[in-house]
Amino acid sequence: MTRRRVAAVLVVACLTAACRPVKPGDPVRGLSKAERDRFARGKVVFDSVFKPETGLGPLFNAVACGECHEEPVAGGSGDEVEVHAAAFKGGVCDPLVGEGGPVVQQDATPALKQALGIDKEPVPPSATAQAGRSSPVVFGRGLLDAIPEAAILAYADPNDQNGDGISGRPNRFFDGRLGRFGRKGLVPTLDEFNAGAFPIEMGITNPAVRTEETVGGKPIPAGVDPVPEPEINQEALDLTNTFVRLLAIPTPAKHGKQEKRGSAVFSEIGCAACHIPLLRTGDNPVAALRNKEVAAYTDLLLHDMGPDLADICLGLATPSEFRTEPLIDLRDAKRFLHDGRAATPEQAVELHGGEGSAARDRFKALPAADHAALVAFLKSL
Repeated sequence: MTRRRVAAVLVVACLTAACRPVKPGDPVRGLSKAERDRFARGKVVFDSVFKPETGLGPLFNAVACGECHEEPVAGGSGDEVEVHAAAFKGGVCDPLVGEGGPVVQQDATPALKQALGIDKEPVPPSATAQAGRSSPVVFGRGLLDAIPEAAILAYADPNDQNGDGISGRPNRFFDGRLGRFGRKGLVPTLDEFNAGAFPIEMGITNPAVRTEETVGGKPIPAGVDPVPEPEINQEALDLTNTFVRLLAIPTPAKHGKQEKRGSAVFSEIGCAACHIPLLRTGDNPVAALRNKEVAAYTDLLLHDMGPDLADICLGLATPSEFRTEPLIDLRDAKRFLHDGRAATPEQAVELHGGEGSAARDRFKALPAADHAALVAFLKSL
């Protein structure tokens, strides 16, 4: 075969899906036709708008999954900032379940407003701290769910035995299982996180979570939520899980010389000590998620970020500890950090404290060209 013929074959081959960049909102590659169909049907549920007559509320933060995860497409980030609360006393964390739980809903249905004369849930009176929580992208979460526990725990160094100033440790759910989802890394599995989000964020019960939350610890008044539990069925929950599970990590923008230098600087100044560039999934029922490299830039562990970022506790996570945020689709992000306080990636880095202090200081001391290269790299992700 001539060189010209080989080149022509390569050009034709790279017109296929395998060579095209993965866009935000695309499914992972390698799905079967049946999996693609369920992904599409799951997106319909994800974007469904609930109303009081279909189960919304009576307390809620959003009327649809897609209301908070919408930019640039379904599964992306949102401009909402939720209110969370907890009590941390004597080194013990109380999620205040008896007072309505750690998520403080910011809206109420007309029936609840009329019954109790409130527009939103009150902050639990026992709370010792409140927190803002922005809405992150959920791209690649199925891949993160497929990372073996051993791969996560291999990066844990709770006593900083290697002396690098980084002492990541796992959070654990109330039953002892390894956590990985949420800003504090409490929830063990993606299915559990999604099932919990329906009632917490929209007041929508489902077969996995069949009860509504209380109103500041008090029962929901009779008659304000007439839709019987569960308010969505198992199929709707399963389809939502499929959609979120199969969302891909978007392909980074093409790296030129500057972005490549920025990637090297990222490692040189210590960012990659927590934001691990590549993890690998293990065995998985979904072939497209099995034994795949995951460029999520996280270790899924808790790190102490210092007193300036501290807010609430959750599980084993103290107020100043946060799970390493995956660096996915940063180029479309409008705000950064767990509460959206940073307007740019540079500001986010500069606000790192605690275990991130050394990398932050090295970032601030970079020559102008390396500083610009690192920022360009972050903005390409």
